[in-house]
Amino acid sequence: MADIDDLFKKPYAPSNKRKLEVPQYSSASYKVTKVSPNTNSKSNGTATVEDEEDDEDIEAGPALPPDEAEDGVADEEGRFFGGGITSGTADALNYIDELDKGDDATAEKIDASWLRKLALNFERRISKNSELRAKYENDPQKFMGSEADLDADLKALSILSDHSDLYGEFAKLGCAASLVSLLAHENTDIAIDAIEIIKELTDEDVEADQQQWDLLVDAMLDADLLNLLYGNVSRLDEANESDRAGLYHVLAVIENLSSRTAIAESLGKNTSFIPWLLKRVQQKEPAVSQNKQYSAEILAILLQSSSPNRTLFFGLDGIDILLQLLSPYRKRDPTKGTEEEEFVENLFDSLTCCLDDSEGKIQFREAEGIELCLIMLREGKMSKPRALRLLDHALGGPQGATCCQKLVEVAGLKAIFTAFMKKHDTQTTEHLLGILASLLRSLPGDSAERIRLLAKFVEKDYEKIDRVMKIRRESASKVAAVDQDIRREKARLSSAHQDEGGDRGDEWLSRRMDAGLYSLQTADVVLAWLVAEDAGAKGRIRGLLAERDESLEVVRATLQGMFLLCEVIGVNDGG
Repeated sequence: MADIDDLFKKPYAPSNKRKLEVPQYSSASYKVTKVSPNTNSKSNGTATVEDEEDDEDIEAGPALPPDEAEDGVADEEGRFFGGGITSGTADALNYIDELDKGDDATAEKIDASWLRKLALNFERRISKNSELRAKYENDPQKFMGSEADLDADLKALSILSDHSDLYGEFAKLGCAASLVSLLAHENTDIAIDAIEIIKELTDEDVEADQQQWDLLVDAMLDADLLNLLYGNVSRLDEANESDRAGLYHVLAVIENLSSRTAIAESLGKNTSFIPWLLKRVQQKEPAVSQNKQYSAEILAILLQSSSPNRTLFFGLDGIDILLQLLSPYRKRDPTKGTEEEEFVENLFDSLTCCLDDSEGKIQFREAEGIELCLIMLREGKMSKPRALRLLDHALGGPQGATCCQKLVEVAGLKAIFTAFMKKHDTQTTEHLLGILASLLRSLPGDSAERIRLLAKFVEKDYEKIDRVMKIRRESASKVAAVDQDIRREKARLSSAHQDEGGDRGDEWLSRRMDAGLYSLQTADVVLAWLVAEDAGAKGRIRGLLAERDESLEVVRATLQGMFLLCEVIGVNDGG
């Protein structure tokens, strides 16, 4: 007897059936060969010159069309008008067209009344299947029909994704809870189909406003959606293609739900998803699969969404595990455009957001994360800019002092300044400036580490200070151009639209940041520290500013504007 579960397997793999190949014939294939009385039956049929001469008198192939119509009247050029159908046939076709139009006009309207009928039928299907399964538990033949009907009705619910205005009614009728209950169905294929429908209904591409989405999702959460999702993760076997697709749908639902921070936090607090994701990204595979890459992406989303999730992650030694997973890429790059490349990128994202917490910085330092990043700076390619980003986050803030000291202790200044003297994209330059600013801010005064840092700025005739000043000039020029455009826009705003200036404040700030405001501010922080620390450095900076008729007042103005901006947006980095 066939297994009931096999009846619902989806043919995800493409068919291996051969397509019928239409034979190709040349014009020679249709040539008629004259057979002479002396022809041997075993002859290969090769035509001779004599044959060709005789063939000229023989007509072969279909007859040419007559010059005049036999059953109709030809036009003046000898051709028929029309498509060859009689007036009766034309009338019949017109009648069919009218019926088709009538079918379109009487199409069922999808509204609340339609939804109530659908809900009633859906509930009946669930009840009938449940009843038959309980009654004929050991005889699948008795309930497989009801299971097929339930599966069909379940898939029909996908139409609701195009009618988000019915989400509230769908939840009110109890259908959302019934849909979620199918995640516990004994037939995993029914559960997988239910998960896929939930994914479609909660997808960001659905044209639902926040209230409609919340009504549906809240009803699903009340039906214990999160725990049932995790239950399916535990029972799905990725060796099976259908189950592998089901796991992908589970991860997609998690991504959809995590758009709400409270749900993302609940996923970490009330389920075991984070431990499972951490375990999943460690599984060894010949090549990184789609589900492994997606698991790394979901892990990054959950860690970025919630501080409690990161705290849980730290308790699982997550920082050390991520560093071990990234270690093979200190010299080797993943193949471009593959799942592996995205996988590595997501691991870096997870690690970066963890380094904004003090506990993350401690674990990063103890797990030799700084040493790994320095190796990537010297020998990596794809990993090099991402290692700089990790160091920037690890060294930043008041808790970054110990990481700053560790960097100097393991001879990291050489790698940092070697990279700093090269030309980079804007983002990499910002990370390098951020690292230098953190070192100047956090290293204790008169410590051996600070003296070694200042010596790097002084050596080779202050070439590092020259580099900082060059970056400052480039950034200041770009920011000044944007500031001029913004002033023109402000001047064009009429008195009747003065309030618009306040509404556009965020836009103007974003444009200034894109132009290089952060690089300008961070470069001036570095210059200010050097002016305060070393007389020789102060003289060099003054000389470079004087070349463009500027003074240290421009640095002061930048810092004042920076502190004012931090107060406005509520930022306090402890510096």
